[in-house]
Amino acid sequence: MTTKILMFVLWFFVWLFLSWPPEVKDIITAALVSVFVTYMTVDLLLQPAQGHAPSKRRGIAGYIVRAAWFLYFVLVFFWECLKANIDVAYRVLHPKVPIRPGTVKIKVGLVSDIGLTFLANSITLTPGTTSVDVDKDGGYLYVHQLYVKEMGGRLKVVERFENILKRIFE
Repeated sequence: MTTKILMFVLWFFVWLFLSWPPEVKDIITAALVSVFVTYMTVDLLLQPAQGHAPSKRRGIAGYIVRAAWFLYFVLVFFWECLKANIDVAYRVLHPKVPIRPGTVKIKVGLVSDIGLTFLANSITLTPGTTSVDVDKDGGYLYVHQLYVKEMGGRLKVVERFENILKRIFE
């Protein structure tokens, strides 16, 4: 119960921070959204990945650490999106249109469904890349790229996202 209250308070203040300076309508919206987000994510975020031992980071301290890593992930995601937007704009505006599209098979170490989902969706939301398929049994992610540098190689953006998502979800 204490963890749920802490989650509510955390999401409440995140919402208020994002809508600063808050008005009465913002406070009411923050409370409603925070209740909903807490209800939808508390069990999802606190249970261990299937086949894994329970996390050493349990309780309030563990949740605060995971929330801090999630906020860091959001910052990294926005930075990677900005870089990818500039790269795609360059390729589209360049007279020779330097593209070499292809699909790459990438080995991933994430086990949990939510971790894999976050990784695949983050890749898809990054311009120039699209997650095509996830092979959970083999631990592979198939990513279509606008410009493939080398076949079978690892994408740096996948590695960055994966390292952070491991700390959040596994």
